[in-house]
Amino acid sequence: MPKVNKKSFSKKPDPVGTADQMNKVFKFNTDLGQHILKNPLIAQGIVDKAEIRPSDVVLEIGPGTGNLTVRILEQARRVIASEVDPKMAAELTKRVQGTPQEKKLEIIMGDFMKLEELPYFDVCISNTPYQISSGIVFKLLSMPKPPRVAVLMFQREFALNLTARPGDNLYNRLSANAQMWANVKHVMKVGKNNFRPPPKVESSVVKLEPKNPKPNIDYNEWDGMLRFCFNRKNKTLNATFRNSKILDILELNYKTYMAVLSEQRGEMLIDSKADYKELVKENVTKVMTETGFGDQRPSKMDQTDFLKLLYAFHQVGIHFA
Repeated sequence: MPKVNKKSFSKKPDPVGTADQMNKVFKFNTDLGQHILKNPLIAQGIVDKAEIRPSDVVLEIGPGTGNLTVRILEQARRVIASEVDPKMAAELTKRVQGTPQEKKLEIIMGDFMKLEELPYFDVCISNTPYQISSGIVFKLLSMPKPPRVAVLMFQREFALNLTARPGDNLYNRLSANAQMWANVKHVMKVGKNNFRPPPKVESSVVKLEPKNPKPNIDYNEWDGMLRFCFNRKNKTLNATFRNSKILDILELNYKTYMAVLSEQRGEMLIDSKADYKELVKENVTKVMTETGFGDQRPSKMDQTDFLKLLYAFHQVGIHFA
């Protein structure tokens, strides 16, 4: 994986000059994931990887004391910082007060995951609170207009899951899901000593470039199918979809789908005497036979394989959401 190229980073002093003092005196709340990135070379490297344009609006999630923020402000037209901790927001406000960057910064108070409406932004950068890593990724990717690029810091294990490819030991539902909606790339490793206070785990930076146009599929449908497939990723699909609990869920989904279709067409398509579990079993067998995926294991299947599988299920009226 790529190493940090220190020569390519800015060697200028901290843009505001108060970062080190602030980091030493401020008491951080690790329950909120407050592990502040203190290494200026790493901070500049993260900002550089985002390839910010002068016209860009950048969203920063969890700016903390502003070690990334002040660097982003130098390159972007505007920065929107989402911060849950009022003390952090106050420190960041003080840090840019009286500087040319002050007018370019907007702070939104509140938990990013609970914000229902977000202003427009082109780029997202975050030293991500690790407990909400997955939520942040899929909130960004599911936006009607996702950012052009997101450069995000994660716990190393999560980052490796996110970037794993079919056949890798770490390839899982998270990998398949993220890579369906974005091009995902590992950017750099970041050791725990680059933070104050140091976290208990190592970190990595990942770059996400959402696909444009977005895949023309329903996210809940796609994720619903992957949940079944990766329940035991090394089992064959034949074994997975013959599981009685999964068949019960598919039967219920099939009845719901047919009820909606009946209402749309104005005719009753559900037969109360029909054995729908048996019908679903037959259709699952048909899908596995026609796709040739029955003996495949999800751990070795890519996005194209899963798309073919989803389409085949839809052809026989089996849905996952």
